[in-house]
Amino acid sequence: MQNYRRLFESWELKNFTIRSRICVPPLVIYNWGNGTGRVSEKSLKHYEALTRGGAGLVIQEATSVCPEGRLTKTMLGIWEDGQIEGLKRLAEVFHKADMPAILQLSHAGILADGRENQVAPSEYRCFGNGEERVARELTEEELRVLEQRFIDGAERAYKAGYDGIELHASHGYLLSELLNSRLNQRADAYNAKDRLFFKNIMRGIRAATSQKFIIGARLGAFEPGIEEGIEIARWFEQEGADFIDSFIGCDWEMDMIKPEGYPFHASIYGAKRVKESVSLPVFAVYGISSGEQAEAILEDTNVDMAVIGRGSLVNYNWGNDVKAGRNPGKCRNCALCMWKVDSEKCPGHLELERNRK
Repeated sequence: MQNYRRLFESWELKNFTIRSRICVPPLVIYNWGNGTGRVSEKSLKHYEALTRGGAGLVIQEATSVCPEGRLTKTMLGIWEDGQIEGLKRLAEVFHKADMPAILQLSHAGILADGRENQVAPSEYRCFGNGEERVARELTEEELRVLEQRFIDGAERAYKAGYDGIELHASHGYLLSELLNSRLNQRADAYNAKDRLFFKNIMRGIRAATSQKFIIGARLGAFEPGIEEGIEIARWFEQEGADFIDSFIGCDWEMDMIKPEGYPFHASIYGAKRVKESVSLPVFAVYGISSGEQAEAILEDTNVDMAVIGRGSLVNYNWGNDVKAGRNPGKCRNCALCMWKVDSEKCPGHLELERNRK
């Protein structure tokens, strides 16, 4: 059996003991909602399984702060008080598993569903989610309204019993667009350097919740380059962020790098550089498919969490199986996935089940 020195050790995140260094990231299950943004029974069962699977932390999927900011009409929402009751039930799922309840706050920006909803800090055109996207520039007043949407979303999470939120500021969604100096060409205080939007929401969320409430951020290490990504991470630390979930950056405006011969993806290298530059917890993600690989990444980068996404959908019990020395299965990177199908249709899951018979 593999001897894992770090993967299954506990560590502290603010006021919580996290029982392993495996994190399940926010994974939107696009086809489970009914357009209301409310929690479904299927989502409750999904998170019950994930929180029992051996991860130390499971971050709830991207949850939209406003209906026009949804990536898809079926995603979870937190834009109205009527959604709180279902979210309370979901927060309880995390707590029953002795795990902090953290959800990701999101606005899709240029990737929002419906052409009339595609917005950005500056006018922008790109090709995303299989089609050309054309965003109009947000006005200052619209940005002030969106600031309050994020603050209100965090306050609703707090009222629902959540222990924290993660700001979705990567992948080219709105918060990533605001941070990226190539895309954000504004001349006012909402420019990429002054970061007024983030100052206001970070301070607003803290005021609307409590000092114990966790505020994390999924940030691009390349936004647009590694030096800018590091500087952004340092800024978030200074503003009181409690962790950084490090990923890539704005999909159309970034320069990913890694040293020649580096054994892992550039996103892992980016997380390593970010961890070297800040003192708060940092998570690393990209294509981690085995316990051995996760352990090697933790050793190489000194990050605090190895993020296991697709593997956790292939096998809800991924962490427990790795710890017990069992084959946890492997994502086949097929066109079916992209978090749109149930496990009984997933080729990786079906292969794992066949091998266990």
